Amino acid sequence: MAEEVGLRVGPSVLIPEAFLEESFIRASGPGGQNVNKVATAVQLRFDARGCRVLSDEVAVRLMRLAGSRATKAGEILIEASRHRTQERNREDARERLAELIRAALVPPPPPRKKTRPTKGSIERRLDAKKGRSETKKGRGRPLHGD
Repeated sequence: MAEEVGLRVGPSVLIPEAFLEESFIRASGPGGQNVNKVATAVQLRFDARGCRVLSDEVAVRLMRLAGSRATKAGEILIEASRHRTQERNREDARERLAELIRAALVPPPPPRKKTRPTKGSIERRLDAKKGRSETKKGRGRPLHGD
């Protein structure tokens, strides 16, 4: 069996490595003296607009979900610097991208259809309101004539 090259998002979706570009930069945060010497943070770029694995509607949903991580060129930029090692940050960035793509693969629910209440349910509601009103009126102070 041939080894798959790319990012596995779901059982039927594999993003080819050609659409992923990684660069390593220096990170702030944990790492001690090492933090100033070693580029452990990862910048992962995904060419969402150019990737033909995703349909156009999924790509549009993905760009909307990505928000400020999406560029005008149609790329998604994910930075990962939570961990001290390059490899863990690389895995973190790839997993975050996969979660974003999985969320975009789920189609939005159909819009709600407005319905009107039946005549009977309107009458029952109004009758209940009148009954509650009468109950509350009966709780007041008695008038002089009573």
